[in-house]
Amino acid sequence: MKKIFSALSLLMLLTSCGDGITGDTMILSGTVKGLKKGTLYLQHVPDSVLVVVDSLNVDGDGSFSFQIELEEPDIFYLYLNKKDNNEINDRISFFAEPGTITIHTSWNTFDASPVIKGSTINDKFEEYQRTMTHFNKKNLEYMNASVNSEQPLNTAELDSLQRLSDKNTQKSYAFALNFALNNLDSPLAPYLAVNQVPDANVKYLDSIYNALSPDVAASKYGQRLKHHLESINKKEP
Repeated sequence: MKKIFSALSLLMLLTSCGDGITGDTMILSGTVKGLKKGTLYLQHVPDSVLVVVDSLNVDGDGSFSFQIELEEPDIFYLYLNKKDNNEINDRISFFAEPGTITIHTSWNTFDASPVIKGSTINDKFEEYQRTMTHFNKKNLEYMNASVNSEQPLNTAELDSLQRLSDKNTQKSYAFALNFALNNLDSPLAPYLAVNQVPDANVKYLDSIYNALSPDVAASKYGQRLKHHLESINKKEP
């Protein structure tokens, strides 16, 4: 019986080693409905330049699969080269983490409404983005009202719209900062601080950094937030 158990254990070990899957592996798979032929690229910005991590030629039913090792959870991009000399609406961003992540979308609305599952960090990121969309739409409404009015607006009316826009922007900043403070155990917190509201009051950014968990503080975005705060402090008299 012991010999059988040992043999089974060895077989499981060899199988797990052979498929190259570790605890840091991300398996990204999914479908692009309507895509018969094209090239998908998995992209990443390790420092400041967008690089291609992997690519796949699709020829058939639009299914795809990538497998890569992650150093830590981070923003990745799924880019579809439609060969139309236009990169707009061809790139899906998502927060990658180890495990199995699926993305299902359509060729003609590639980045408009993808369904992304398998990443808890990305779930939170999408929650954040949904609320920020409302703030952005509101500011767009104020801008359109000031520019596209049938009758020219007087100074008082323009000032009123500007005050409404400023107040809406302040609310969006408050939301972003509070969202980060409520997710201090996630790399999403420093990511939002340094990428979404880097010009927020330094005391709020400092509060976020000082409250990060040790692992998150040592992460890519934790370190970027640290350097950002150091840069601000150097400029202050």
